Amino acid sequence: MTVHFIGAGPGDPELLTLKAQRLIRSCRVCLYAGSLVPEAVVAEAPRDARVLDTAPMTLDETHAEIVAAHAAGHDVARVHSGDPSLYGAVAEQIRRLRADGIPFAIVPGVPAYAAAAAALEQELTIPEIAQSIVLTRMSMKSTGMPPGETLENFARTRTTLAIHLGIRALREIERVLIPHYGADCPVAVVYRASWPDQAILRGTLSDIREQVRAAKITRTALILVGPALGEVGAFRDSALYDAARPHVLRPVARG
Repeated sequence: MTVHFIGAGPGDPELLTLKAQRLIRSCRVCLYAGSLVPEAVVAEAPRDARVLDTAPMTLDETHAEIVAAHAAGHDVARVHSGDPSLYGAVAEQIRRLRADGIPFAIVPGVPAYAAAAAALEQELTIPEIAQSIVLTRMSMKSTGMPPGETLENFARTRTTLAIHLGIRALREIERVLIPHYGADCPVAVVYRASWPDQAILRGTLSDIREQVRAAKITRTALILVGPALGEVGAFRDSALYDAARPHVLRPVARG
């Protein structure tokens, strides 16, 4: 018996990995976060499987389901949105599984920031424009941020920011970021990336809040900030494919 923590991706069922799909089809118990994972993702669970939406459940209740499955010798598909390593709330579940001696495995999925970049039709790491991405979130009503992991500290790097759980904190995001990035810094807001009702807003730190308010977006959106989100114009090609730069797989310079 194994508990499989499965990254379901951002929402589009076709973004499931083959491994994730195979496990969902074979596990006798399927627990999925219905607030973020569409039913279509778990629609191919076995007909006799126990399929539960964990959105209204507590940690104790979901763990009790896993313990019962373990006692019955049934594998569990524990389906989370995006990738389990990012804001997946799996650490506390793993702690309980280890305490109870229940085996588990993790299956990675497509994270929200990758789906958002695809929706925006762009690369986030552009040569000499942006080569780093900070994945972070706003505290709001969730658990607090560790000391030092502040938006102010990240802003000093002027790198690309992918901000989760921040759509209701845009005024604070503006206040903190404008002194470092400038009021005209490009911003993109991607609402429900890869879902049928996906929406994209593009603007700057000075005007994105009004756009979000007009669109009535209040949740389930990722905020991307940084120069790479704008019209970057001329930039040098990556050295990876530069004919004048040999490397181990192309040892002779060309041209």
